[in-house]
Amino acid sequence: MPCRTTSELNKLVREAKKHTKQGKVADYIPALAKANPKELSVAIFHHDGLCISAGDVQQKITLQSVSKVLTLALALMDYGEEAVFSKVGYEPTGDPFNSIVKLENNPSKPLNPMINAGALAVTHMIKGEDSGKRFGRILSFIQRLGGNPSINYCAEAAESEYRTADLNRSLCYFMKQHGVIEEDVEELLLIYTKQCAIEMDCLDLARIGCVFAMDGVDPITGERLIPGHVARLCKTFMVTCGMYNASGEFAVRVGIPAKSGVSGGIMGAVPNRFGIGIFGPSLDEKGNSIGGIKLLEMMSAHYAMSMF
Repeated sequence: MPCRTTSELNKLVREAKKHTKQGKVADYIPALAKANPKELSVAIFHHDGLCISAGDVQQKITLQSVSKVLTLALALMDYGEEAVFSKVGYEPTGDPFNSIVKLENNPSKPLNPMINAGALAVTHMIKGEDSGKRFGRILSFIQRLGGNPSINYCAEAAESEYRTADLNRSLCYFMKQHGVIEEDVEELLLIYTKQCAIEMDCLDLARIGCVFAMDGVDPITGERLIPGHVARLCKTFMVTCGMYNASGEFAVRVGIPAKSGVSGGIMGAVPNRFGIGIFGPSLDEKGNSIGGIKLLEMMSAHYAMSMF
């Protein structure tokens, strides 16, 4: 679906772009190191199907940690809240997303599904006969959410992440030792790295954000894609844990459910109004898009987005 541009949104993007020079791209994943740190784009997908944008919104980006929200929704649909949260907790953490510290303190379960340990535990729960079919279910679900059957994963990014996933391997083996996961670690990492490498453009990302904004209903077809209580649970985690260990400050300054990824993507959901897809690969020290967060701060003030 085409997007129209507006002078006010273009102005906000130009202003936010000035901050990109203060960050750097995620060079610890070789495939992500190729991104241009000066880039910044945004799409806003309204509940009535109207879309506005600024920047190169058709450029493909990998989901990375944004995928954690989507697999959480699928796992909750597969098993229900009680089963999922017997394996992973509800609580935010002040530690980095890839930290093992809290896992050592409470080895029975990761603190929440938005940190790497929790996301790995959630992916472990996705149903399917083998790793290929389990990833196929994740991909098919995300294609439905985005209304785009051409959404796929980037094989280069997946392979790059798989080769450099030693810290995630450590998290998996720690959880396997304590019974949180019960499968072959390499099989799980194959699914997880492909999940993180699913790629789409900002328009797809904004449309998925709009599904969450509308409590699980597709804004174009009116079809319910996610049960309302599942969508609301996911949005709650986006508020409390979605921006890594900057989630509290983000809630104060922006005030919407959002999830970031180290590719520079951010998916936002403004309840009952619209979804947001942002790409800005220059990251701050906590792994969030530095230009994207500044843009969302300005948008929140300009469009009165905060839910608080």
